[in-house]
Amino acid sequence: MEQTRKTLQTVAVATLALGISAMALHAEPKTNMMHQWAQGSEAAAIAKLGEMFEAAGGKWEQTAISGHTSNTLAKLRSDVVAGTAPAAVQLKGPEIAEWNATGQTANLDALATSEGWDAVVAPELISVMKPTGHWVAAPMNIHRVNWLYSSKKILTDLGIEVPKTWDDFNAACEKVMAAGKICLAHGAADWSDTTTFDSVVYGMDMDLYRKAFQEADTKAMRSQGMIDAFAQLRKMVGYMDSGINGRSWEQSMAMTMDGDAAFFIMGDWTVASANLAGYKEDVDYLCNQTPVNWGGTGYILNADSVVFFNQKDPDYVDGQQLLAKIIMSPEFQTTFNVAKGSIPSRTDVDLSTGGFTKCQQKSQVDLKNSVNEGTLVRSMAHNMTVLQKYRGAMMEVITEFVADPSITPEQGANQLADAVEVQQ
Repeated sequence: MEQTRKTLQTVAVATLALGISAMALHAEPKTNMMHQWAQGSEAAAIAKLGEMFEAAGGKWEQTAISGHTSNTLAKLRSDVVAGTAPAAVQLKGPEIAEWNATGQTANLDALATSEGWDAVVAPELISVMKPTGHWVAAPMNIHRVNWLYSSKKILTDLGIEVPKTWDDFNAACEKVMAAGKICLAHGAADWSDTTTFDSVVYGMDMDLYRKAFQEADTKAMRSQGMIDAFAQLRKMVGYMDSGINGRSWEQSMAMTMDGDAAFFIMGDWTVASANLAGYKEDVDYLCNQTPVNWGGTGYILNADSVVFFNQKDPDYVDGQQLLAKIIMSPEFQTTFNVAKGSIPSRTDVDLSTGGFTKCQQKSQVDLKNSVNEGTLVRSMAHNMTVLQKYRGAMMEVITEFVADPSITPEQGANQLADAVEVQQ
């Protein structure tokens, strides 16, 4: 009987061991990434990440939430409250610090140390990814927001040079409109209106930009400098055509590339969309920084990143390690950014190979120059500076100003400050 008992115990232990081994063999890194890239070149870019994750042995799932950042944040809050926080979420700027403060984010320090992230990530992003000194997010790219795209055909036909200051821009637009052409292609939406205003305020007064848009200083918002910026924006609305309402930014891009409009202001995701549509750089369009009255290199930075949230399932924990490692690999940084029009968040990626365009190569050079010149700022329009509640309030004021010609620049500046003060 004793021998039988021992035999059964041995069999039971062996069976349990086999079961654990079988579970281990069937275990696989998993992720469910929540993001906003639901269409176009952005959807194509995130698909690359899924392909690489699965090729490395992971199981890829994604939740794409189109529209405003607020939509993503609302879904994230709901999931966190329900105890089902996603493993990985596309977030950026102050949102990373806000979620890190809840204690819900995962610590990636061990992986970051073994992979040497501190030595290769652009210094401007490290403090954002490490809000309290610990890695909680992996940066995917660096976007330049202040690009001015010009129709080469219109500029050549009219003998116009790419404007370097806002006075140059206004003079060019007067000449374009006198020739019966649209000067500024635009699609009216709060984020695209604010993207344009980002470049206006920055290009007219960099110190004002930092005080008003990075520090939410309402005194700066009421200043003469901000009134002047709204006056410039009012002029620019006059350089647009009457069909801006309901027009997408991709349609606005095509107007410039096709020679129906002289200029278009938008971030470098335009480069990816232009390439997908078959437009050629230096043939159909030129890319230059938006005008700056103060000279030098201007660079308004936006960056996409993935924040990782604490998980209980070991498969999702393993998936976080795998996903972060892939995101930070030079291979992904190249593939993703070629597809998205941005540049790598790693400073050691060579953009002269791998399919990067001249615009992207110029972006990397200008980023380094901007850092050296002390002119680099993060984008308010693209949620890299102030809290979302301030940004949302400012966007409403800016887009209402674009839509309503009766609002004076003085009123616009005061309404901007009022909107932020209500949220403070």
